[in-house]
Amino acid sequence: MSGAGAPDFFYREAQRLGYVARSAFKVACQSLGPIKNGGHVLGIDLKKVKVPSAHCDTRVQTFCGDVMNLSRDRIRSLSPQKGFSVILSDMCPLVSGIKTKDAALSAELGMRALDLAVGCAATAEVDDISKVDKVDSSLLSLDDNGVLQPGGNLVIKLLESEDMQEFGQICKPLFRKASWLRPKATRSSSREIYLICQGLKLQVVHGGVL
Repeated sequence: MSGAGAPDFFYREAQRLGYVARSAFKVACQSLGPIKNGGHVLGIDLKKVKVPSAHCDTRVQTFCGDVMNLSRDRIRSLSPQKGFSVILSDMCPLVSGIKTKDAALSAELGMRALDLAVGCAATAEVDDISKVDKVDSSLLSLDDNGVLQPGGNLVIKLLESEDMQEFGQICKPLFRKASWLRPKATRSSSREIYLICQGLKLQVVHGGVL
């Protein structure tokens, strides 16, 4: 079944395997590398979330907070490595059914994820979006970067809209690769789509971005 809320294969499979939600399969299809030795996973949610011991070990922790109010320094302090190699934003607004409103709220959440990940490069003002890769390199200094480590990967969930391609254009100059993915686990009635950004380029060398 494809109607919103109707049980389908992924819903039933999540229940069978003891996953919290079907979204586990959406994350699973976005292969960005395993947890390496000494790795750490941090989940941030508005509500307290219990780590499922059947699927996670002590390297996985959760934090209850609102990322719209958390500073980059606060988030960075939650990581033993003082930064993250992968950031996955699965944030989504409470949908109203008004497409333009929901898309705008989704873009706001997505922009917040990007800002936390890459810092001032996300909000650098440019007159022409096609020239974003020519933004002043001083704005891309690692002294003012986000919580994503150089070379790291970022995944952002958005709601499909006419402006979503512009969002992608903002990210492309900052990463070695940026592409769109609609996971098979996404309901056919859903407008959810993921922007996958790989290889953060926030390393200023010879006055430019590599």
